[in-house]
Amino acid sequence: MNKAVIIYWSGTGNTEKMAYEVAEGAKSNTAMEVTVMKVEDASKEDVVNADAVALGCPSMGAEVLEEEEMEPFVEALSDVDWTNKPLGLFGSYDWGDGEWMRDWEARMKEYGAGLVQEGLLVHLEPSEEDNNNCRLLGEKLVK
Repeated sequence: MNKAVIIYWSGTGNTEKMAYEVAEGAKSNTAMEVTVMKVEDASKEDVVNADAVALGCPSMGAEVLEEEEMEPFVEALSDVDWTNKPLGLFGSYDWGDGEWMRDWEARMKEYGAGLVQEGLLVHLEPSEEDNNNCRLLGEKLVK
């Protein structure tokens, strides 16, 4: 069975909600085993062994990734073979214009990752429309 892994960091719970909605969409592919995990419980091997990956992190500070756990995790993915391993990025924010997501997208592309779509941004708590967009991201991830 193919594996999809959704790894996230969440401070207020908004990005966590997004992660579980992405997982719901990914479960539309019944041939895919979908796992959701907090970044502190994840390892680089979880990404290496997955057939599809989604990473979620809210905007922190001056529009950066969370620095204690998510940043070192993403840094460790620089030498993963992203060939035929689709990637989705998502996260919530309170202010700013999404610079952290654009930077994150560019960085993952430098690592060789192929994004299934632009990073999914949600302002604060996900609305029902945002939840639908998260599920659509999950569906794209496992096509």
